[in-house]
Formats: sequence, structure tokens, C-alpha cells
Amino acid sequence: MMKLRVIETNEGIQNEVTVEMFDQFARGMRDKGWNGVDAMAASGLTGGNMLELGPGPGYVGLELAKKLNAVSLTGCEISPAMIQFAEKNATEYGIKANYVLGNCMELPFEDESFDTVFSNGSLHEWENPIRAFNEIYRVLRTGGRYCITDLRRDVHPLKKAMIFSSTQPKEMRPGFISSLNAAYTISEITELLRNTDLNKATVTADFFGLCICGGK
Repeated sequence: MMKLRVIETNEGIQNEVTVEMFDQFARGMRDKGWNGVDAMAASGLTGGNMLELGPGPGYVGLELAKKLNAVSLTGCEISPAMIQFAEKNATEYGIKANYVLGNCMELPFEDESFDTVFSNGSLHEWENPIRAFNEIYRVLRTGGRYCITDLRRDVHPLKKAMIFSSTQPKEMRPGFISSLNAAYTISEITELLRNTDLNKATVTADFFGLCICGGK
């Protein structure tokens, strides 16, 4: 029987020491090619003016913006400490990204502001995903695309063990488990989407997580 979700946090990672360790972890995931960038690009995202929700230290958005030749990259992040790392990393990439402090429950942007909206690894922290999905639809332009990827709570135990043992630095491993326990299953997220403006989204499972994608 599948265990119920255990809510992790809706405040992001605020502690500067933990943020620094997460930056090391995210950089390692990028270097291994495990951060989902290729899958996001393959989902039909086309670049343009791009919005990333929960960018953390920014690697996913920066890699995707580079891959898709984005016109602009904006990140909406709940943690000021994460924004500092994302800005530093954007400078290393040579990309003029704009990181804004905010919450995806109430995005600080006008209607139809972006051609692309995407997020990786933060869905399980959204305190009200229905509101967040509706906000994604609101700020997306007609003809725009979205892609949301995250962990999947019902992942095979062997895959879970493999990722856990390879997570570096080791101090991030408890956080990996708590995030996995807070993640949704395909059936749970499909049911949530039925009550949102993203009700025509395609939801699929991948090697370790789930992917929600579609267009407006």
C-alpha cells in the first residue's frame, strides 16, 4: 500500500549553509545529466520569454535557456539565499537572468507575460498546487508551453536506493528522502489537474519522477 504524502515545507531552503550544499548537489546533478533539461526540451518547450518556478541555484533554467536560445529568463524563487546563488551562477553562464522573490501561489507577473513556464523539483513543496497551476495558465501566453517535473513517491525502491547512495554531499540525503515522501504519484497529480486550468495536461512517468506538460 502506498504511503500517504508527508508534507515537507512550503518555505524553500532559507539557511545559507544548506543553500550552499544544495548548490553543490544541483551542480552535480547537472554534470551527471540528471536534472531533466533534455526531457523538458523534448516536451515541446520553445524558449522565447521563459519563466522558471522555484529555480533554486538556477542550473536547470540556465541550461534550458542556453539550449533553447531563450529571449529572456526570469526565475520566481521563495528563498533570498537561493536567489543570490542563482544570480552568481547566471553570471558564470553569461546569461542576464532576472530572479524575483515570490511565491508561485500568487505570481508577481501580468497575464500572458511568458512563452514558456517550467519548474523542476519544487512541485512537492507547493502548499496549494491547484492555485499554482492556475497561475501558470494565467501568466502563459496563448500558444505558450509549460513543463513541470518532480520526484515521484511511488518510484521503485531500487531506483530510490541508487539515487540516495549517489547523492552528494551526503548531508543532502535526508532532504532527498523528505522530498520523495512529499512527492505526488501520477494518479494524485492527474486528479488535482482536473480541477485546474491545466486540465488538458499530459502527465507521464519517467525513470525517477513525473512530467506534466502541455500548451495554452
